[in-house]
Amino acid sequence: MSGTEIEKLVKLIAKLPSLGTRSARRITLQLLKKREALLLPLIQSLTDVAENIKTCEICGNYDTQTPCSICSSETRDGSIICVVQDVADLWAMERVSFFKGKYHILGGVLSALDGITAEDLNIDSLENRLAQGTVTEIILALPATVDGQITSHYLLSRFKKYSVKISTLAQGIPMGGELDYMDEGTIQLALNSRKFL
Repeated sequence: MSGTEIEKLVKLIAKLPSLGTRSARRITLQLLKKREALLLPLIQSLTDVAENIKTCEICGNYDTQTPCSICSSETRDGSIICVVQDVADLWAMERVSFFKGKYHILGGVLSALDGITAEDLNIDSLENRLAQGTVTEIILALPATVDGQITSHYLLSRFKKYSVKISTLAQGIPMGGELDYMDEGTIQLALNSRKFL
Protein backbone atom coordinates (compact mmCIF):
# COMPACT_ATOMS: atom_id res chain seq x y z
CA MET A 1 0.00 0.00 0.00
CA SER A 2 1.46 3.30 -1.05
CA GLY A 3 1.47 6.45 1.04
CA THR A 4 -1.14 7.93 -1.30
CA GLU A 5 -3.57 5.07 -0.54
CA ILE A 6 -3.00 5.49 3.20
CA GLU A 7 -3.63 9.23 2.92
CA LYS A 8 -6.83 8.56 0.97
CA LEU A 9 -8.01 6.23 3.76
CA VAL A 10 -7.17 8.86 6.39
CA LYS A 11 -9.14 11.50 4.47
CA LEU A 12 -12.17 9.21 4.15
CA ILE A 13 -12.14 8.32 7.86
CA ALA A 14 -11.72 12.01 8.77
CA LYS A 15 -15.04 12.72 7.00
CA LEU A 16 -16.90 10.72 9.65
CA PRO A 17 -18.68 12.76 12.36
CA SER A 18 -16.59 13.74 15.40
CA LEU A 19 -13.33 12.68 13.77
CA GLY A 20 -10.57 14.99 12.68
CA THR A 21 -7.41 14.22 10.73
CA ARG A 22 -5.42 13.29 13.85
CA SER A 23 -8.05 10.79 15.02
CA ALA A 24 -8.35 9.41 11.49
CA ARG A 25 -4.58 8.81 11.39
CA ARG A 26 -4.71 6.92 14.70
CA ILE A 27 -7.60 4.78 13.47
CA THR A 28 -5.84 4.08 10.18
CA LEU A 29 -2.67 3.09 12.00
CA GLN A 30 -4.61 0.65 14.23
CA LEU A 31 -6.33 -0.86 11.20
CA LEU A 32 -2.99 -1.35 9.46
CA LYS A 33 -1.32 -2.84 12.54
CA LYS A 34 -4.20 -5.27 13.06
CA ARG A 35 -5.14 -6.18 9.52
CA GLU A 36 -6.38 -9.69 10.28
CA ALA A 37 -8.29 -8.78 13.45
CA LEU A 38 -9.67 -5.36 12.45
CA LEU A 39 -9.10 -4.26 8.86
CA LEU A 40 -10.29 -7.33 6.95
CA PRO A 41 -13.43 -7.90 9.11
CA LEU A 42 -14.24 -4.19 8.78
CA ILE A 43 -13.93 -4.38 4.99
CA GLN A 44 -16.24 -7.42 4.95
CA SER A 45 -18.76 -5.74 7.24
CA LEU A 46 -18.81 -2.54 5.16
CA THR A 47 -19.28 -4.60 2.00
CA ASP A 48 -22.16 -6.54 3.60
CA VAL A 49 -23.86 -3.31 4.69
CA ALA A 50 -23.41 -1.70 1.27
CA GLU A 51 -24.92 -4.74 -0.47
CA ASN A 52 -27.72 -5.67 1.93
CA ILE A 53 -29.05 -2.65 3.82
CA LYS A 54 -32.23 -1.05 2.49
CA THR A 55 -34.24 2.02 3.49
CA CYS A 56 -37.69 1.08 4.79
CA GLU A 57 -40.40 2.19 2.36
CA ILE A 58 -42.76 2.99 5.25
CA CYS A 59 -40.74 4.70 8.00
CA GLY A 60 -37.29 5.36 6.51
CA ASN A 61 -35.35 3.08 8.91
CA TYR A 62 -32.33 1.04 7.77
CA ASP A 63 -32.74 -2.74 7.71
CA THR A 64 -32.00 -5.78 5.56
CA GLN A 65 -35.66 -5.85 4.55
CA THR A 66 -38.38 -3.39 3.57
CA PRO A 67 -40.71 -2.89 5.30
CA CYS A 68 -38.24 -2.97 8.17
CA SER A 69 -38.53 -5.38 11.11
CA ILE A 70 -40.20 -2.68 13.25
CA CYS A 71 -42.84 -1.76 10.64
CA SER A 72 -43.57 -5.42 9.86
CA SER A 73 -43.72 -6.50 13.53
CA GLU A 74 -47.14 -7.67 14.68
CA THR A 75 -46.20 -7.09 18.32
CA ARG A 76 -45.66 -3.33 17.85
CA ASP A 77 -48.60 -0.94 18.24
CA GLY A 78 -49.21 0.55 14.78
CA SER A 79 -51.71 3.08 16.15
CA ILE A 80 -48.90 5.12 17.77
CA ILE A 81 -46.19 6.64 15.60
CA CYS A 82 -43.11 8.30 17.06
CA VAL A 83 -41.79 10.92 14.62
CA VAL A 84 -38.02 11.41 14.81
CA GLN A 85 -35.49 13.50 12.93
CA ASP A 86 -33.24 10.67 11.75
CA VAL A 87 -32.28 7.02 12.20
CA ALA A 88 -29.89 7.84 15.08
CA ASP A 89 -32.90 9.09 17.06
CA LEU A 90 -34.84 5.89 16.33
CA TRP A 91 -31.86 3.88 17.60
CA ALA A 92 -31.75 6.04 20.74
CA MET A 93 -35.45 5.37 21.39
CA GLU A 94 -34.96 1.65 20.82
CA ARG A 95 -32.05 1.58 23.32
CA VAL A 96 -34.59 2.37 26.02
CA SER A 97 -36.75 -0.67 25.07
CA PHE A 98 -39.77 1.24 26.41
CA PHE A 99 -41.60 2.49 23.33
CA LYS A 100 -43.68 -0.26 21.69
CA GLY A 101 -45.21 1.71 18.83
CA LYS A 102 -43.82 2.35 15.36
CA TYR A 103 -41.70 5.16 13.92
CA HIS A 104 -41.48 7.68 11.15
CA ILE A 105 -38.17 9.31 10.19
CA LEU A 106 -38.44 12.82 8.76
CA GLY A 107 -34.86 12.94 7.48
CA GLY A 108 -34.22 16.34 9.07
CA VAL A 109 -36.09 19.37 10.40
CA LEU A 110 -37.32 22.56 8.79
CA SER A 111 -34.54 25.13 8.63
CA ALA A 112 -34.71 28.49 6.90
CA LEU A 113 -30.98 28.96 7.51
CA ASP A 114 -30.09 25.70 5.75
CA GLY A 115 -32.82 26.03 3.12
CA ILE A 116 -34.66 22.88 4.27
CA THR A 117 -38.37 23.07 3.43
CA ALA A 118 -41.28 20.66 3.99
CA GLU A 119 -40.70 19.26 0.49
CA ASP A 120 -37.20 18.17 1.55
CA LEU A 121 -38.54 16.09 4.44
CA ASN A 122 -40.35 12.75 4.59
CA ILE A 123 -43.69 14.39 5.54
CA ASP A 124 -45.97 13.33 2.66
CA SER A 125 -45.50 9.64 3.46
CA LEU A 126 -46.33 10.37 7.12
CA GLU A 127 -49.54 12.07 6.00
CA ASN A 128 -50.33 9.02 3.84
CA ARG A 129 -50.04 6.86 6.97
CA LEU A 130 -52.44 9.16 8.84
CA ALA A 131 -54.91 9.15 5.95
CA GLN A 132 -55.31 5.38 6.33
CA GLY A 133 -57.16 6.06 9.60
CA THR A 134 -55.38 3.49 11.79
CA VAL A 135 -53.11 5.95 13.66
CA THR A 136 -54.52 7.39 16.91
CA GLU A 137 -51.45 9.21 18.26
CA ILE A 138 -48.31 10.85 16.93
CA ILE A 139 -45.44 11.52 19.32
CA LEU A 140 -43.21 14.31 18.01
CA ALA A 141 -39.77 13.33 19.33
CA LEU A 142 -37.91 16.09 17.50
CA PRO A 143 -34.85 17.99 18.78
CA ALA A 144 -35.46 20.63 21.46
CA THR A 145 -34.01 23.27 19.15
CA VAL A 146 -35.60 26.24 17.41
CA ASP A 147 -35.77 24.27 14.13
CA GLY A 148 -37.21 21.26 15.96
CA GLN A 149 -39.91 23.45 17.54
CA ILE A 150 -40.75 25.06 14.19
CA THR A 151 -41.06 21.60 12.62
CA SER A 152 -43.33 20.42 15.46
CA HIS A 153 -45.62 23.45 15.01
CA TYR A 154 -45.70 22.91 11.25
CA LEU A 155 -46.69 19.24 11.66
CA LEU A 156 -49.30 20.16 14.27
CA SER A 157 -50.99 22.65 11.94
CA ARG A 158 -50.73 20.36 8.90
CA PHE A 159 -52.25 17.34 10.67
CA LYS A 160 -55.08 19.15 12.52
CA LYS A 161 -57.57 17.78 10.00
CA TYR A 162 -56.97 14.20 11.16
CA SER A 163 -58.60 12.79 14.29
CA VAL A 164 -55.27 11.94 15.87
CA LYS A 165 -53.76 13.00 19.19
CA ILE A 166 -50.42 14.78 18.83
CA SER A 167 -47.98 14.86 21.73
CA THR A 168 -44.40 15.97 22.24
CA LEU A 169 -41.68 14.71 24.51
CA ALA A 170 -41.69 16.74 27.69
CA GLN A 171 -39.39 16.82 30.73
CA GLY A 172 -35.97 15.36 30.52
CA ILE A 173 -34.86 16.60 27.11
CA PRO A 174 -32.99 19.90 27.59
CA MET A 175 -33.35 22.77 25.13
CA GLY A 176 -30.84 22.20 22.35
CA GLY A 177 -30.59 18.50 23.24
CA GLU A 178 -30.38 15.68 20.69
CA LEU A 179 -31.98 12.28 21.35
CA ASP A 180 -28.88 10.41 20.25
CA TYR A 181 -26.92 11.90 23.19
CA MET A 182 -29.57 11.20 25.89
CA ASP A 183 -29.32 8.34 28.35
CA GLU A 184 -32.08 5.72 28.56
CA GLY A 185 -33.61 7.11 31.78
CA THR A 186 -33.92 10.60 30.32
CA ILE A 187 -35.63 9.30 27.19
CA GLN A 188 -38.02 7.15 29.22
CA LEU A 189 -38.91 10.13 31.46
CA ALA A 190 -39.54 12.28 28.40
CA LEU A 191 -41.82 9.62 26.91
CA ASN A 192 -43.76 9.19 30.16
CA SER A 193 -44.16 12.96 30.59
CA ARG A 194 -45.11 13.78 27.02
CA LYS A 195 -47.76 16.46 26.61
CA PHE A 196 -50.56 16.67 24.10
CA LEU A 197 -50.79 19.68 21.82
